[in-house]
Parts: sequence; structure tokens; C-alpha cells
Amino acid sequence: MNEKKLASVEEVVSRLSEFRALRGYVNPQQGPMAAALPDVFSGYRVFYKCLVLDEKHLAPLEKEFVWLALLCMAGEMGAHHLKLFLEHGGTDTQTEAAFRIAGWVAGVAPYEFAGARWHQHFPRVHAREAYRNAGKVLVAGLEGVPEEWAFLAMLSAQTGGKSKWGVQAALELCYAHEVSEAKMAEAMSVALWPCGANCFHDAAEVWLELIRSGSVKASAPFKAWADLPNQDGL
Repeated sequence: MNEKKLASVEEVVSRLSEFRALRGYVNPQQGPMAAALPDVFSGYRVFYKCLVLDEKHLAPLEKEFVWLALLCMAGEMGAHHLKLFLEHGGTDTQTEAAFRIAGWVAGVAPYEFAGARWHQHFPRVHAREAYRNAGKVLVAGLEGVPEEWAFLAMLSAQTGGKSKWGVQAALELCYAHEVSEAKMAEAMSVALWPCGANCFHDAAEVWLELIRSGSVKASAPFKAWADLPNQDGL
């Protein structure tokens, strides 16, 4: 190993101290980046700020509610987001609702199995429709949780859960209830931070195919995206 390629002690301490001053904390993965991958360290800071911290389409408490359901489903601690949820006025009732949504997302596998393997035995029962209906019942009348928040949390958690079948159900619920596409995109995108970039890639692919098939009524900008050819990376 060529030690000359490593940052100096002063550079490592400076980089990490600067981030701590900016955010109030540092995470362990920033150490190797600060010592050996300075461009990645700089890009990480910018990307994290743009993706997670900057206000875009979701209101502060709405965003942290989405995060709460996502983190619960993913089994990630996310202490900073728990703190923000409480600081923005998150309640015990809203917390319970986020748990409920995470449970709905975690329960996708039996529905997916039934739709794939049992449809010939129950031809009048449509598994994805049944799953969507269960989701609507689950979130109806939740105190302090508008339906839009609930459906966005479902979409984010399904994205992180990496079930394309579940992502389709959540997208269909969002469109059926006229949820903003801008908010849908943001809720879906944050899942890549705790769950990996490929989950966002796969979920966006489901969205792309729904638009192309005419199954959802997409806006002009999203139709323009769907109309572009060769989006499989090959």
C-alpha cells in the first residue's frame, strides 16, 4: 500500500471536524472516506444534503413520518431521523401508524405468492387489488396522519423493501388518491440512502412500466421520461 496516497492526519481531522460542525455528528463510514477517498467524502456530503436534508416537496413532519415507516421496515436505527420526527412534533399515534404501515409492507410476500401461484384456484380474487384494499383499510381514519402521508410512506417503504410487486401496489394507491408525483419521487428516492441505490432503480423501473402501459395517469413531465427509449442500461 502506498501511504503517500493517504490524507495527512491534519486533513482527516479537518474534514471530519468540518462535517461535525456542519451537522453536529459524524458517522463511522466517513472516516475511511476522509482518509483515503477525499472526492467521495466531498460528494457524500453534498449528496446527503441534497437528498436527505434540503427541503423539496415533503413538509418537515411529513418527510420524517415517511422516514419513520421506511426505517422501521428496513430495520435501521436512524437515530437522527427519530430525533427530527420528535422535534417536528411527531406523536405516539403517528408513530404507531408508521409501525402499522411498515407491517403492511413486510406482509407483501403472501399476497405476491397468492397472486402468482393461486390465481387459477381463486380466479375472482385479485391479489394486488386485495393488498391495496387492505392498505386502504389500514390507514383509514388514522389520527394525525393524512392519507397522502400514509400512501407516501407505503411507497417509500416498498421501495426500500425491494418488492417490485409491492411498489406497483403502492404506486397505484398513490395515483388513485391523486398524490403529488413530486412527493412520490421524493419519498421513493430517500429509500436509496438506508436501503441502497438499486432499490430506487428497481422501483423507478416499475413506475416507468406503469406509465408506458397506461395503467396510471401520469403528468406530461413523467410521460416525457417514459417515452425515452433504451433505459435498461444496455
